[in-house]
Amino acid sequence: MTYSLIQLAPGAYDLLLDGEIVASVVRSGLRQPYTWTAELLEDLPRSKRPSPFQDLEHDFPSLEELCAWLGSPKVKTNNRRSGAQGL
Repeated sequence: MTYSLIQLAPGAYDLLLDGEIVASVVRSGLRQPYTWTAELLEDLPRSKRPSPFQDLEHDFPSLEELCAWLGSPKVKTNNRRSGAQGL
């Protein structure tokens, strides 16, 4: 299983698993420290949730920690100045 993140806007990503969108990743809070949340799009039974999801939502203090939890996915940013870049 290979995850990747595609930035939609600052603080908002689609989370893809083997090329299919399975979750959203969003930053919440107006000021630091932010909370980053990964949320599955479907309310699947625990036995059918993709690893490492145990719950529908998981919160993290940084995008880096969320990425580490996912196994360091490829990240495509929406940086218009220099094109797409990875994290």
